[in-house]
Parts: sequence; structure tokens; C-alpha cells
Amino acid sequence: MTDATAAPLPALTLLSVVVPAQDEEGCVAATIEHLHLELQLHGIPHEIVVVDDGSTDSTWGILQQVASDIPELKPFRNDGPHGFGRAVVYGLDRIQGDAVVIMMADESDDCREVVAYWHAMNRGWDCVFGSRFTKGGGVIDYPWFKRIVNRVANRLIMIAFGIRFNDTTNAFKAYRRTVIDGCRPFLSPHFNLTIELPLKAIVRGYSWTVVPITWRNRRTGTAKLKLTEMGSRYFFTMSYVWLEKYFSRGDYHRSVVESEPKDPETTPGRDDLSTEATSRQPR
Repeated sequence: MTDATAAPLPALTLLSVVVPAQDEEGCVAATIEHLHLELQLHGIPHEIVVVDDGSTDSTWGILQQVASDIPELKPFRNDGPHGFGRAVVYGLDRIQGDAVVIMMADESDDCREVVAYWHAMNRGWDCVFGSRFTKGGGVIDYPWFKRIVNRVANRLIMIAFGIRFNDTTNAFKAYRRTVIDGCRPFLSPHFNLTIELPLKAIVRGYSWTVVPITWRNRRTGTAKLKLTEMGSRYFFTMSYVWLEKYFSRGDYHRSVVESEPKDPETTPGRDDLSTEATSRQPR
């Protein structure tokens, strides 16, 4: 998919970046500071919503200190049930922006690519997905076993949904707020949210494009993703969205949802590979 096919959508006014964090005292400050600087240098109006998901170290205290210097930082504490998906949704429920990027706290994602996401959405895309495994993308210090599992899982998703996007399981993606609201409710409390969001967006008819990104393995702390715990959860989420795609008769498609009359008193106020040939074109 090329930029030439992108159609205009309303101009975006504020970017929200949601960052779930659990026991990230060694890196969360650097992640926020580098992200804020990059967005500031490019003149992108933004807020950084960091959700402390039950940290037992000094993560929360560090967030308070950084917030005193960076007013764009909005730290929240998830005192309810924990889990990556729950923390992300907790943050999504509190964003003020009309676009959102989901980003990891461990500096594995490159903050310069958040800028690329913002510009791509402003060219008319509803969603922008990053791929580490397309031309121009890459990984640094990726554990070999996780890489094998990742490639197998993403290949299964590509076959099941008939898409060419090859990095669905990666969390680092961007969405217009209309997409987030159009994909609710979210069922995934853990890392399976990383596939629920993009697959729902694709199945429900939102436009998307893919840009190459680079991923670097964390240098501090410990990884939160446990492959032995997540396999069945990923399968459940994939099956759930697959059933919607083939058996819901389009009941949740954006064209149906957006045509339904809205009750102003109950409607929330909130309001594809880089050359993907089969991704849905933007309006």
C-alpha cells in the first residue's frame, strides 16, 4: 500500500501514548524522557499515559518524579486485577487524544517510530502497524526460541485471516480513537490483547497500513511475557475474532456500527507490510 492511495480523514490534534509498566524502575524514566523529547522536537502535541500495573519496586515513585518535570506525563495506578491487557485498557479508558500509540516501557520500541506512526495516520489511515520482519525492519538480540514461536504464530494468523501482515503479535501499533471505540469491548486481560486489537480493527473494516520498525531486547529488568502461559490465550483470542470474521454476518463492521443511531446521552464523548497490497484502503 502506498501513501498515494491514502484518503483524507479529520486532522489529528493530540497523540496519546499508552505505556503499561510493571516493575520497570530501571528503564521507565528513560523511556518517557526520550519519547517526550522526540515528540517535542517534531512539534507533535502529546500526552504520555503510563499505567503502573502493580509494581513492587520504585516504578511509581519514579513516575511521580518524572511527572514533576514533564507535564505531558499522566501516570496512573491500576489497583484492580493486573495483566498487560488490563493495564493497556485502563490507559485507553483515560486518554484525551484522538489517536493513540501503544508502546512498551522497556525501551524495546524506538520512539522515533512513534513520529512515523503519527505522520502515517495524518495521511489518512485508521491504523498503523509496525513490522519487524519486513524490508527496513529488524530485531536486535531477539531470543532465538521466541523468534521461532513468533514466526509460527504469525504465520498461522496470516493463513487464518487471509492477510499478509506478518507481525500481528507485536504490541507497538497506532490507532485513531474511533478505531479503539469501534473495537470495544476488549476481552483480553493479558498479552493476547496485542492480537485482539489489530485483528478486530481489520475484521471490522478499518483502514490500515504497515511500516518497518526495529525492536531491541530489553537491557534492564525481566520480560513479562511467558510463552507457556500465553499459548492457549492467543489461540482463544484468534478463534474469537476469526468467528466474528466468518460468522457474525458483519454485525460489528464499522459500516453497520457507524450507521446506527446514537443516543447523545449514552454515547462516549471520545469520539498496512509498508507496501501492503491487500490491506483495506482508507476513506
